[in-house]
Amino acid sequence: MELNHDFNVSVPIDTAWAVLTDLERIAPCMPGAQLQEVEGDEYRGVVKVKVGPITAQYRGAARIVELDTEAHRAVLRAEGRETRGQGTAAATVTADLRSDGPAGTIVHIATDLDISGRVAQFGRGVLGEVSEKLLDQFVAELEQSVLSGEGPATPERSEEEGTESTDAPAGPARRVIDAPERPPLDLLQAAGGSMLRRVVPIVVVIVVVALWRRRRRRR
Repeated sequence: MELNHDFNVSVPIDTAWAVLTDLERIAPCMPGAQLQEVEGDEYRGVVKVKVGPITAQYRGAARIVELDTEAHRAVLRAEGRETRGQGTAAATVTADLRSDGPAGTIVHIATDLDISGRVAQFGRGVLGEVSEKLLDQFVAELEQSVLSGEGPATPERSEEEGTESTDAPAGPARRVIDAPERPPLDLLQAAGGSMLRRVVPIVVVIVVVALWRRRRRRR
């Protein structure tokens, strides 16, 4: 499915570009996401999603596959798999920035999303509205903790000490990010009252199926 969103940030385009293409810096602003390590140009972590009483955790990686500084255009590819093997998610995210005066930037985000498993049962309409609200949360956190310059630096720790050196060529440096665990992204809370009537029947079905599977395993 394709999702399109626009948002504004109150900084010049060059500042916005430098920040939004720094995945390690903006990762803590993403609801439900936790960056765990960086190796070369690949960023790895988890995204937790809560649907009623059920929590799904996607473990995956993201990397920037296209970066056009002159045109202020970036393309990100992210892929993840539900840790219990019950779903996958993949997305190609294209960000186009344009100036909105001397101290503002308009960002257009186009997302080509391919998702399976529990979350996919929400459908394009619900996911589109939820993603709009989550993007608002992301932008608010971005402006408060990153663009304002008040946010703390992302903590990190190096690879394990005491590793024996070898004569083999060194690969990309791997850094483990010591970021705090994030609470799961609550889709029902993000959906809001107007969408609850559409979401609740789906959640009921998910819960019933989960309970039925659990009872069968106990037999």
